[in-house]
Amino acid sequence: MAIKIEDATIRLLDKLYEIEKQCFTQEAFTKQHLAYLLTDYNTIGLVARVNDEIAGFILAQIDVERNLLFGHILTLNVEPTYRRKGIAQRLLAGIESMLREKGVKECRLEVREDNVAALNLYRKLGYKVVGKLEKYYGEAHGLYLRKILS
Repeated sequence: MAIKIEDATIRLLDKLYEIEKQCFTQEAFTKQHLAYLLTDYNTIGLVARVNDEIAGFILAQIDVERNLLFGHILTLNVEPTYRRKGIAQRLLAGIESMLREKGVKECRLEVREDNVAALNLYRKLGYKVVGKLEKYYGEAHGLYLRKILS
């Protein structure tokens, strides 16, 4: 199975929104919010294609805190039929590489406390839990993770 990583563009909005809704229920971004992110100057995004079909995507923003750039992963989605095939790992590696090229030294993200598969992936890739987010996802708690990009 060949995985091709490419830039996410506004032309892919409908498909990306469809995947977002499959991956997240109450927490899904609206179509309008995805459209905004895909056209925002500070947002970078990648899609993964398998056999010319979009299998997943990732969006991140570059923010500044105390004069330091950091990346904030906003959403990472892989269609259910394509999970556990290394796609999320490839998307994360790609976005981290793009962030490094832009001078970003740290990457941050939030994840549901009960999303064991995602947590395991993030930990495997060097992300560390730095805080708990009470009722961040409605009634569900979230975790705040950080990784230093070398």
